[in-house]
Amino acid sequence: MLTNILRLLMARSIKPFVFENNFKYKLDIDVENLGLYFHIPFCRKICSFCPYYKIKFDRDILEEFYKALIKELYLVSGLADKKKEITSVYFGGGTPALMVDYLPDLMDTIKSLFIIKGNAGIELHPLDINEALLRRIKSCGFDMISIGIQSFQDKCIAALGREKIDSVSKLKAAKRVGFKAIDVDLIFGIPGQTMEDLMKDFEIAASLGATQISTYPFIYFSYTKLKERPPGKKLKKRMLESLLNISKKMGYERNSVWTFSKKNTPKYSSVTRDNYVGFGPSAASLLKEIFKINTFSVKEYIKCLDDNKIPTALGLKFNERTRALYWLFWSSYNLDISQKNFYRLFGKKLEDVFKLELYWGEKLKYIKRYKNGYGLSDKGAYIFHLVEQSYTHQYIDKTWKTALKNPWPKRIALY
Repeated sequence: MLTNILRLLMARSIKPFVFENNFKYKLDIDVENLGLYFHIPFCRKICSFCPYYKIKFDRDILEEFYKALIKELYLVSGLADKKKEITSVYFGGGTPALMVDYLPDLMDTIKSLFIIKGNAGIELHPLDINEALLRRIKSCGFDMISIGIQSFQDKCIAALGREKIDSVSKLKAAKRVGFKAIDVDLIFGIPGQTMEDLMKDFEIAASLGATQISTYPFIYFSYTKLKERPPGKKLKKRMLESLLNISKKMGYERNSVWTFSKKNTPKYSSVTRDNYVGFGPSAASLLKEIFKINTFSVKEYIKCLDDNKIPTALGLKFNERTRALYWLFWSSYNLDISQKNFYRLFGKKLEDVFKLELYWGEKLKYIKRYKNGYGLSDKGAYIFHLVEQSYTHQYIDKTWKTALKNPWPKRIALY
C-alpha cells in the first residue's frame, strides 16, 4: 500500500514500474562517477536469513565462472570510446574470498580496462578470514573491507541459522593487517535479540577497530529458509534510537539511515552512487536512462557469455522524473540531498523537479535546508527507515523470488 501511494504522489503515475525481459537498451557507460560492482555468488554454506543470490561453492564451476566474468568485463568496457575512469570497485556476494586465487588476475584485468580513481572494497564472511587471506586481498589492491558479522552474540547468530564463529579474533586480524576502511555489518531486530545485545555488538565492533558500522534492520523474505518474523515497529524504532545514541557516545557520525562512520575515513558503500555497472549473475546496473539486472543463474550467465552476449535478464527504462526519483531515494538514504550533485546529473535545480515535495518535506520537518541543498532530520530519517524497508522488501522479495525460479522472466511489475 505504501509503495503504491508513494508512486502516485512522487512519480505522478498510476502505472506500476515494470521490468521486462525483451528490454531494448543501450548500455551507455559514458557517465560521471561510474562505479563497478562484482557479484560473486558462491558460499560454503547457504545462510538461512540471506536474501541475495548465491549457490553452494563448487570448485569445478569456478573457473568457468571466472572466464565468463572476464568476458563480461571486456564486452562492457568495449562500449566506451576510450579507457573509462571509474570511482569505485566493489566485490560482494556470496563470498568473494572463495575465488581469492583468481583475484590478482581479475584486478589486473580491471586495471587494464579502466582507470581506477577511487577505493576498492570487498565483502568478507568471517568464517573465511585469517591474516594470510587478508594480506593477499590487500596485495590485490583492496583497501576497504566489509565483514558480515551480523552479531557477536551466540544466541543471535544461532537465531540467524549460522554456526558459531569467533568474530572477535577475525576483526582483530583485520585491524592488524590495516585497511583504509573496515566496515562491520550488524543486524538489529533479530528474533530474540535484546536492546542490551545490540548495544554490546556496537561497542565490540567499535572497540576492535571498525571505522564504519552498518546496522541493517532484520527483514523477512518469503523465499528464504529462515521463517522467523521480525519484531514490531516499536521495538525496531527503539533499537534505531539506541544506535543513534551509542554511535555518538562512541565517536561515530551517522552518514546514512543505517550506517555510522568514524570522522575522516572512507565510507564503505557498494551501489549508493550516481551510476554503476554490475558484473556477475543477479548484478544490477544503473545508468543515465536504465536500470537492468543480470540473470539469476550461474549456468545461464556462463552460457550467455559463451555466446558473447551481455546477460541482461530484466530491465527498466526511466523517464526523466523516475530517474530523478531514484537519485532522490538514495540521496535521502545518505541523508544529503545535494543541489550541486543534482544539477550536475540533470542540468536542473532540485526545485524545478521536486518543488512540492521539498516544500512539504520542510513543512513536516522531515528535511532541513542548508546552503547547498537539504539534509534529512532525525524525524525524516526515521520515516525513510520505514519507507526503505517497504521498498527493499517488495523489490527483493518479488523480483528476486521470480528471477530465482526463472532465469529469464518475461515481466515483473512493482510498486
